[in-house]
Amino acid sequence: MKGDYQELVDEISALLGAPATLENRDFELIAFGAHDGGDGDAPELDPVRTRSILTRRSTAAVRAWFESYGITRATSPVRIPATPAAGVHRGRICLPVRHRGYALGYVWLLDVEPGPTDAQLAAAMEVAARIGALLADEAKAGADLTREFRAVLTAERGWQRDMAVAALRTELGARGEGLHAVVCVAPWPAAGPEARPAPRTVPGATALCTVPWATAGAVAQSLAVLVRLRSADAVTPAVTTASRLVETAGPGAAAGVAEPRSGLEDLGAAWGAGAAAARAARGEPRLGPLARWSDIGPYRLLTALPAESAQDAVGRALLAPAHRELARTAEVFLDRAGQAGRAAAELGIHRQTLYYRLSRVEQLTKLDLDEGEDRLLLHMVLKASRLR
Repeated sequence: MKGDYQELVDEISALLGAPATLENRDFELIAFGAHDGGDGDAPELDPVRTRSILTRRSTAAVRAWFESYGITRATSPVRIPATPAAGVHRGRICLPVRHRGYALGYVWLLDVEPGPTDAQLAAAMEVAARIGALLADEAKAGADLTREFRAVLTAERGWQRDMAVAALRTELGARGEGLHAVVCVAPWPAAGPEARPAPRTVPGATALCTVPWATAGAVAQSLAVLVRLRSADAVTPAVTTASRLVETAGPGAAAGVAEPRSGLEDLGAAWGAGAAAARAARGEPRLGPLARWSDIGPYRLLTALPAESAQDAVGRALLAPAHRELARTAEVFLDRAGQAGRAAAELGIHRQTLYYRLSRVEQLTKLDLDEGEDRLLLHMVLKASRLR
């Protein structure tokens, strides 16, 4: 790789003495430089830049407005005047990021007096060209490695997976070393009116592919993304990628992020962890729509069980639609470690009502809720029933 996006953006900021922001060609934020508020007379930061940083993307209206200045075709810096009516209170300088004639993104700077010199802008454009080469490398890697990445995630353990890992390592070279996190977005709509084509590129991704995803008795698609990390303590790039993609996937989708792993040998296990976190995020409202493997608690074990585990005989009657309130009562009671007072308060019912409902649960399940193992079995069945 030719460097890190943040370092390159910081280099442009230092060259021009103004905070820089890097977006891809879809106006999704990749990196930004710190904004120096300056003295008390400095104009306030306008809403367009604030929204871009906070939401990591620009609106369609803002995109169309900026593109009307010809930035998609420009090969040199473009100055865009302030237009308060459009929410742009300060002028912009746009440095087009191109590679071999293709627009891959834009570096944005607030235009301040007296403004950068031609020599400074020329130096900044050289850095923008390096950003373009980096974006192109990652786009090529993500697009070209679909087959190899999918093979690693879906191959059987043993020699088949070993061969798949070796092929991916050969293609990635030095990019395959170091830390990565695997992201799963599921389901990824691949058919019907909500269909979403798999993205050709994802900023910061080393590779991506679609993988079959079984849900509700049907086979859909999930999206797998391999994201490079600087350190095991800095998983923000993977979480940010997951957040963007789950929004793109639409309602009903969730994302899971596996824990960082070094090298490529454990990508199969990492994919399993990312997919498990996505399943937990879909099934448990308090976890979704994005969950890390480290945060899903008992679902680490429950997602490893066969799908039919939730159909255990003890839960068959209790999980029927007619007994939905009884099932909820039992789950809250077990979530609160069998503390009747806490469970009744959360459910908003009298303690005697709680005891009555629990007796009904025992009748339906043939379990004794005074027994620890019976409680554990019922708790597992109730939690597993959420997984899809």
